[in-house]
Amino acid sequence: MFDEIMEKFEGSPSQQAVIRLLLERGFSVNDDGRVVSGGIEIPNTGIAREIGVDRRVVDSTTDVILEDPELRRIFQNISQVPSLMDLAPVLDLTVLSVAVQNAEQEGIVAEVTGTLADNGISIRQTISEDPEFTDEPKLYLITDGDLPGEVITEIRDLPFVRKIELQ
Repeated sequence: MFDEIMEKFEGSPSQQAVIRLLLERGFSVNDDGRVVSGGIEIPNTGIAREIGVDRRVVDSTTDVILEDPELRRIFQNISQVPSLMDLAPVLDLTVLSVAVQNAEQEGIVAEVTGTLADNGISIRQTISEDPEFTDEPKLYLITDGDLPGEVITEIRDLPFVRKIELQ
């Protein structure tokens, strides 16, 4: 899906940058062509400044979104999910990120969360990046406290795991 969306903006790397930002942040576009997060409007100048484009690029991108029924449906229904990842150090939580060989393989989330549950580890939040929207998607698990070494090893040794990181 991500590739199909980006193809619609193939001739404009600047508009692709706007699309990427909207998707990454979970920003939607309202009927007036304004970028919003929930009911809060995000000024186009702020978006433009963030990605290094002119404000008019944001305007033209939202115009294209509203004119295309498929894009309109996507960008009027996208929303952001609050993440505990940045708060983890403040709240004494652990963030485990898991990179896999093939993100489209079935059962990855079940296997990793099952391993944590089998070891009595409470999961506060799970975030799975969509392989359609990210080049190298990861699975993030936010847990209470530290992870024992044997649990880290058990997850690292799962056949589909390419790399793990702790934060």
